[in-house]
Amino acid sequence: MHVDMDAFFVSVELRTRPELRGKPVIVGFPAERSVVLSASYEARAFGVKSAMPMAVAMRMCPQAVIIEPRHKVYYDVSAQLMAIFESVTELVEPLSVDEAFLDVTGAIRRLGPPRVIGELIRSTVAAELGITASVGIAETKFVAKIASTRCKPDGLLLIGPDQTVPYLHSLPVGALWGIGAKTAEVLARMGIRTVADVAATPVTSLRKMLGATGEHVHQLAWGQDPRPVTPVRLEKSIGAEETFAVDTADDALLHRELLRLAHRTAGRLRSAGMVARTIALKLRFADFSTITRSRTVQAPVDSAQLIYGVALQLLEGVDRPMPVRLVGVRAEQLEDAATTSLQLSIDRRDDNWRAAEQALDQVARKFGNRSVLPARLLEPDSGTD
Repeated sequence: MHVDMDAFFVSVELRTRPELRGKPVIVGFPAERSVVLSASYEARAFGVKSAMPMAVAMRMCPQAVIIEPRHKVYYDVSAQLMAIFESVTELVEPLSVDEAFLDVTGAIRRLGPPRVIGELIRSTVAAELGITASVGIAETKFVAKIASTRCKPDGLLLIGPDQTVPYLHSLPVGALWGIGAKTAEVLARMGIRTVADVAATPVTSLRKMLGATGEHVHQLAWGQDPRPVTPVRLEKSIGAEETFAVDTADDALLHRELLRLAHRTAGRLRSAGMVARTIALKLRFADFSTITRSRTVQAPVDSAQLIYGVALQLLEGVDRPMPVRLVGVRAEQLEDAATTSLQLSIDRRDDNWRAAEQALDQVARKFGNRSVLPARLLEPDSGTD
């Protein structure tokens, strides 16, 4: 089955702001060059979509309530969500913070038929996390994903083996993985507009039109997808990035943003119970050219100050030919903190920072992640006192 949360970031925010239920809500920074991270279904009715420029979204839906994201809260909820999935089956393959494939074959004897398991997951997520989930159930990953998409929001759709091909053949060609808008236009010019049309087209013809993916698309059109659910226990990397409202060459601004991103990255690391052996810096310039630089540290880290120190060194070693549009920090080569010994630093200040940040984690869990911040990250006082 494929389990997917409904407007995840928005749903998490509405738990503490129930007065906004039923209203258009957008999660994202209200800056012209930011993008929509999540939109309620009421906002989507106006055409707002994830990854859309915020400026466009606000023009489409000027009455929307804009909520700035709280990434640490979302990743905490995501960890709880994955724990619910793993209580059902060990075969869980996360796709992102709010969706995963589950192979529940081994759970049927213990928990009941697939539909019962799907409803159990939905009710548990609602009761324990206060958000809704949509569940698609089928014999293959591909069809399960289609099912969850088609039953949103807050639904469950089971497509049985005998229903798979007829159901697929009723869908437009864009439902197939790998068929984007441009490819769909190419196929439409050849008279191929539905999945049934793809299934009826010889593989040799599809290869001529689509190249190496032609055979794969033909198999999907007949419901053939042999890929197993592959459990993924550890994230390959954790990071954060920010696009500036105006391209900047200001060192002080870049340093301040690096510190902010280091705190976001370190908070996510500690929330996930991970430490990192490599820190990477990402810069995108005014002409959209992008570079990355990375450095492996002597001992694994989960402290914002240590991450910031490495990122700052990387920044100082980069020749910046033009103003910066985007800056990002990423922690790589992740390890489980529970099985990794954090080397005590000769400089006690490193350990003091780690202890202080762990205390901030506790404050954030209780009062929100903007309750206590490093002084350098506080917004300038707009008063005249």
